[in-house]
Amino acid sequence: MPDARERILLVEDDPSLAMGLLHNLKFEGFDVSLARDGETGLRMACDDRPDLVILDVMLPGIDGFEVLAELRRAGLEMQILMLTARGTDEDKVQGLGLGADDYITKPFSLRELIARVNAALRRVRRERAEAAARPVVFADIVIDLKTRTVQKAGEPRRLSQKEFELLVFMARNPGRVLTREEILKVVWGWDYDGTDRTVDNFIRALRAALEDDPANPVFFRTAFGAGYIFNLEKPAAT
Repeated sequence: MPDARERILLVEDDPSLAMGLLHNLKFEGFDVSLARDGETGLRMACDDRPDLVILDVMLPGIDGFEVLAELRRAGLEMQILMLTARGTDEDKVQGLGLGADDYITKPFSLRELIARVNAALRRVRRERAEAAARPVVFADIVIDLKTRTVQKAGEPRRLSQKEFELLVFMARNPGRVLTREEILKVVWGWDYDGTDRTVDNFIRALRAALEDDPANPVFFRTAFGAGYIFNLEKPAAT
């Protein structure tokens, strides 16, 4: 079974195909979102940063090639698997040239698609395993992912399981606005029936544990009206 954190964005406008793939990918254990046009798919890919995008070429609005080009132009490196009803070499060359990781031609079997998905995600799984073996270090704080411990200036800090998971998620996404909804979805899970207050309380706990001055946070910054931003480094002293 895949890692629970492996997230797939499916960009497909054919209703029957989209729902069939959605249900089957979820059955395989993946966390799947659906977009039915190119503009929505591009926005969701940029906002949610899934591990894999399954991207149809023929879409209303902007097509799959344009979505692919925009994602790579933005520096996003998630795996991208293209779907097309046109099996010509020209289409494949264009897609691969724009940065697609794999190509599958309609009609295809579900078994083949799942095999391609797992193949595309092997790099994600390998990189995640390598990252899990390395401590996360910022300023005077060290997060040991193996032992699930945290030190600040050489002194241990006691965090709950969810506080630790929230800290790791934020430290791996520095400089990006993380909405409360996204934080709840990733750290607590899709089926968690919590509120924005949950996130605020946990951010407050992390500030108390790790900020030099919790009332004037450096690492866990508020993005007013949006969520939070994790700032990786302390500003230089003046």
